[in-house]
Amino acid sequence: MRFISDTSHIRVPCYRVLDDDGELVKPTNQVQVSKELAVRMHSEMVTLQTMDSIFYELQRQGRISFYLTTSGEEAVNIASAAALSSHDVILPQYREPGVLLWRGFTLQQFAHQCFGNTNDFGKGRQMPIHYGSNKHNYFTVSSPIATQLPQAVGAAYSLKMDGKSACAVTFCGDGSTSEGDFHAAMNFAAVMEAPVVFICRNNGWAISTPVEEQFRSDGIVVKGQAYGIWSIRVDGNDALAVYSAVHTAREIAIKEQRPVLIEALTYRVGHHSTSDDSTKYRSTGEIEYWKMERNPVNRFKRWVERNGWWSEKDELELRSSVRKQLMHAIQVAEKAQKPPLEDMFTDVYDKLSSNLEEQERDLRKTIEKHPKDYPSDVPL
Repeated sequence: MRFISDTSHIRVPCYRVLDDDGELVKPTNQVQVSKELAVRMHSEMVTLQTMDSIFYELQRQGRISFYLTTSGEEAVNIASAAALSSHDVILPQYREPGVLLWRGFTLQQFAHQCFGNTNDFGKGRQMPIHYGSNKHNYFTVSSPIATQLPQAVGAAYSLKMDGKSACAVTFCGDGSTSEGDFHAAMNFAAVMEAPVVFICRNNGWAISTPVEEQFRSDGIVVKGQAYGIWSIRVDGNDALAVYSAVHTAREIAIKEQRPVLIEALTYRVGHHSTSDDSTKYRSTGEIEYWKMERNPVNRFKRWVERNGWWSEKDELELRSSVRKQLMHAIQVAEKAQKPPLEDMFTDVYDKLSSNLEEQERDLRKTIEKHPKDYPSDVPL
């Protein structure tokens, strides 16, 4: 009689290409990255970093209602996006705006969404940062944790049935793996042999809950093995490692018609959102260490610079240019008109249902009775 032990004392290794100083780890077997691709990857990480900084301050100024940064997780965003095809379907969580940025969503479109004006694709009906774009094969972000995971498996199975040379890619945090939807999705994907790539950002914290209080297993990677899914653990702060892992996982998913799980070890430098103060549950020293010593943008920058592809002058010019573009986009978005009242009720059904018509009538009566309580910049 022999029971399988609860966990192995030998941890699953973490794949990396660059060390913390941006030097190549030898030997390695990474997917090669050209100068053009490397420069664009760094530029987009800087753009994402700058966008986060400015929009975060906007929320603190009371100009937008909510924001959530990707600080510390820029490599997972940009490097994974760079390794995918535009035909691949993305089902994000809420910390992957960099994937949409890579696919061509403009800074102006990001600003419109955060301000919820008439140019916002969601017509102001979503919280800020709940981006979505049919054009870019990027499903709209939803707040509930892990709901996108089984949906991604369904999308992947649809691609398989249609014989498409593409896969579904879905993102989640370590906290999502404590949800039932994660386990349903993993089993569904394995049994149906769906071409889906699960990318889990294990950033150490599910809001205020540390990973050691979430599970006793060796991280997330072993959960894929439990369901019969090929899995890999990768250094999520190493852009080259993330690019190589996602690029290879995509090939496996499409060519072999099977799911793949990637656990990207990273760290959430920012607060969970603007509704959170992370210094209440972790030390400022811990945050500063990851922000300065383990910064994924700086690590990749050092590698690009060593190759002679980037300079400090390029860096200054890029940051200045992005900042100017963002400030202009914010000015335009802030002045744009808000969506009309009727947009609260449309697009649910082809024809407005009787109960929604009743709700709209009741709302208009309430506004007539209490006009001062209704925002003056929203057209009636």
